[in-house]
Amino acid sequence: MNKVLEIKNLRLKIGGETILDGVNLSLERGEITGLVGRSGSGKSMTGLAAMGLAPTGASLSGAVALNGQSLLDLPEREMCALRGRGLAMIFQEPMTALNPLQTIQAQIAETITIHGDTPQAQALDEAVVLMRRVGLNPDVISPGRFPHELSGGQRQRVMIAAAIAMKPAVLIADEPTTALDVTTQAEILKLLRRLVEEDEMALLFITHDLAVISNMADAVAVMDKGRIVDTDTPRNFFKKGLGGALSGLVVQSTKRKLALKTAADRETIIEAKDVSCVYPAARQNLFSPAAPVRAVNGVSLSLMRGENLGLVGESGCGKSTLARAILGLQPMSKGAVEIEGMGFPSAGKAMMRLLRRKIQIVFQDPYSSFNPRHKVEKIIGEPFHLFDKPPSRAEQRERIGDVLASVGMSLLDMEKYPHEFSGGQRQRIAIARALITEPSVIILDEATSALDVGARNRVLNLLMTLSDQRGVSYLFVTHDMTIIRDVVDRVLVMKDGRIVEEGATSDILGHPQHDYSRSLIEATPKINWPQ
Repeated sequence: MNKVLEIKNLRLKIGGETILDGVNLSLERGEITGLVGRSGSGKSMTGLAAMGLAPTGASLSGAVALNGQSLLDLPEREMCALRGRGLAMIFQEPMTALNPLQTIQAQIAETITIHGDTPQAQALDEAVVLMRRVGLNPDVISPGRFPHELSGGQRQRVMIAAAIAMKPAVLIADEPTTALDVTTQAEILKLLRRLVEEDEMALLFITHDLAVISNMADAVAVMDKGRIVDTDTPRNFFKKGLGGALSGLVVQSTKRKLALKTAADRETIIEAKDVSCVYPAARQNLFSPAAPVRAVNGVSLSLMRGENLGLVGESGCGKSTLARAILGLQPMSKGAVEIEGMGFPSAGKAMMRLLRRKIQIVFQDPYSSFNPRHKVEKIIGEPFHLFDKPPSRAEQRERIGDVLASVGMSLLDMEKYPHEFSGGQRQRIAIARALITEPSVIILDEATSALDVGARNRVLNLLMTLSDQRGVSYLFVTHDMTIIRDVVDRVLVMKDGRIVEEGATSDILGHPQHDYSRSLIEATPKINWPQ
């Protein structure tokens, strides 16, 4: 037994509320430990506490030791020297962890220069090598790009590159593949496994995806209400079946599926025709012009009232860009989008408010879409300004409370700030904000990716109920094939800015015609149940 990180009886309280209640966990050199549990169970906080990044004002007790060295009582200066070199962390929400004012190359190189005597020029060259290792080809993804110019999956790979730069003894990965498509996820998981084997690194893999854990972990720990309630090998863990610690963690089909309406009963809500979006790439030098990058290339789609439409594809294929173009948030170089017959560019101010009320979006990274200085009540109530006659203060609180309850949150959560919630809880708040205007269309950009299975099913069932009762239509921008299987009526498969295949869900999943569609389905991780 070669324990590199030991956590003993770790307790953490914030404002009198117990978040971690006696956590005991050890990581072995050269092994992967999967830490699973529901959203809000304390998984991410365990990782943050081990890194010395517990929230300000939190009270900590117990012990955390790296190679026998106690970390909880280390001065901040010494902890800073250890972070990145001794132990590193891949955060769940890369956009909030990356500096928006620095290029991705500079941010990866920063880890190298901080922890050594490497000259800046050499560190920048090493950053390019690291980009290649995590699947960011610098010939395609310029090292001079900024975080906002990348897709969610690409940003997460930048985080991984920075985290592994100094080959730390312990790597804590907090939902590192949440935002990645299935093929990219498989590549990143393979990369992490190789790094663990080559560098004899200990990896704590925090996730709610048991299929991923069953395929790569050497040990599994289940967390609930701030405690480790079960630890075992993956084989023994899954051999126990759906009882005990597995209960509520395995993805089950949602309770019912939306019944398809006949074509005669269906009204077109969104019509996109030949949409193209182009943006300039980074200049290679001062004198050469910036080459255009075509993120979306001649895409046409329609969305009917009460229909669930799925848009799937690899990270960076243009899914989110297309979604923003439909919302009027992304300039189009060509084509047009109409919502109930009205296009955003042609609408006046009054009509714009009406259109904004009719179509809402849940972004992939909820924390970056919140004002950190606003409480949840104000965040969710923000869209009320779109109404000609906003509800009274009392009516607003009542509606906010109702929509919070509908996504599995408490009335008490109205008085909290975004940083007080887990990633999955923040995503539920974002969904509640989208629902508050009772829209006709909701675009969900990986909106359930950070939710545990119970919360995922509650949210999906809620969305389907709204679709049945109010005729709400959904565009699911996702790489999660379980969502496609359970709630989507039609599927569009996107590659390199184009739609390469479309059809009914059963046809796409059961009999895909395009090689790319088949590769996405085959790459979807599945739980290895012991025989």
